[in-house]
Order: sequence, then C-alpha cells, then structure tokens
Amino acid sequence: MTQANDEAKDPAALIDERIKELGDWRGDVLASVRAIVKRAIPDVVEEWKWRGVPVWYHDGMLFTGETYKAAVKLTFAKGAALRDPTGLFNSSLDGNVRRAIDIHEGEVIDEKALLALIGEAAALNAAKKKR
Repeated sequence: MTQANDEAKDPAALIDERIKELGDWRGDVLASVRAIVKRAIPDVVEEWKWRGVPVWYHDGMLFTGETYKAAVKLTFAKGAALRDPTGLFNSSLDGNVRRAIDIHEGEVIDEKALLALIGEAAALNAAKKKR
C-alpha cells in the first residue's frame, strides 16, 4: 500500500486490511479492540493516520491502535485524566497527558474495563467540547 492509495481509501477499509495483513494474534487483538470500541460508542469515527495507525475519535481523539512485533499498543490521548480502577494502563505512565495499554500475545482483554475506559474517554472529550 502506498501513502497516496491510503489517502484515497476509506479508513475502515484500511483497518480491515491491516487486520487481515497482520494475520496473527495482533490482528485478532486489533479486531477485538475494534469490536469493543464500536460496542462502547456505536457512532465512533475511525481514521487512518501516520502511515498506518488506526485511530478512533468521538468529539476528539480517543486512542490509537499501534501494532508492534511484541505488542498491540492502545494509546489514549488523554489517558492521564481518566480513572483506571482496574489498572489497564501499563505503559506510558510517566507522561502528563497520554497513557497506554500494551497487550501481548496470549493476554486476555478485560472487555468490561476497556468498555468503561473508552466510555470515560468519550465523556471527557464531550465535556471539553461543550466548554
């Protein structure tokens, strides 16, 4: 895929392609996360940024879904402002704004906790938009 082709394609189709292209546990995790975010926020907006990173928006950026060899990283744009009572955030903990969840092969996603975190991120964006 070239960058020019990427810009002409629907972001959802590009995310579909990425999931298929990965063809391993990372694609499965990305597909699971995508299903969870769509359950949490049915009208979520999917984007394709920075030459191949799925990004989910609702009244602003919620989080990115980067894939690496050893992890799928969900970086929440305003993660430091979110409550995380179950301890999902396990990466980028030192920053003042972002927080991330690194999911490794074989790990099970706590769907209930992730649904709550996504909902809280959307509520924070909505509150900031109303100002």
